[in-house]
Amino acid sequence: MSKNIQIASPALYQEVAARLRERIYTQDLKPGDAIDEQALAAEYGISRTPMREALKVLHAERLVVLEPRRGCFVAELKEQDIDELFPLMALLEGRCAYEAVKKAKPADIRRVEELHKKLEKYAAANDVDKYFEQNCLCHELVQKLAGNYWLERVINDLRKFLKLLRGRQLQLPGRLQESLSEHRMLLAAFQNRNPAAAEKIMHDHLVNQHAALIIFDREKKNKAV
Repeated sequence: MSKNIQIASPALYQEVAARLRERIYTQDLKPGDAIDEQALAAEYGISRTPMREALKVLHAERLVVLEPRRGCFVAELKEQDIDELFPLMALLEGRCAYEAVKKAKPADIRRVEELHKKLEKYAAANDVDKYFEQNCLCHELVQKLAGNYWLERVINDLRKFLKLLRGRQLQLPGRLQESLSEHRMLLAAFQNRNPAAAEKIMHDHLVNQHAALIIFDREKKNKAV
């Protein structure tokens, strides 16, 4: 005799963590910002207990930093973090592109083409924010088409840190068009069913993002002096 098994809904603190995570990714809560636990709890109409539990989750993910006697702050990627993260992501996403092209069916390639059309649209409008969001969707689709659980697991864990940067390298003059050109080459690799080319293009795409970010941050610091 089978029993009815009730599936528990997500705990309140998990829902709160998801909302805060999204606010961090969209930079409604910016890197380095202090998180007012009491104000946020009041805003969401909850007690401070689920808010604290949510912040513990984000702290475990390294999206926020809990400092004794100082409070909670949105995490900031240091220069060393960035220098270590991008080359690793270049290797992983390059492999993703290789496997995605190797396994892609005609319908999959059409999906890549449809997403790419929106990249072209936002680049033409010089809409950096929309381009960044669409760029993320393109990378996530390549990852999904790769169909490699282990790659997906590792990349998902690391990608959340790249999202903290909010694609600020795209603000460097000329970088948006360079990025679009790289995506055009990636699309061609899909259409030509060339996994090796796709791997190199995606790898170099991440390396170029890193280089552009270094230049952008250096110029920003120089202007601030």
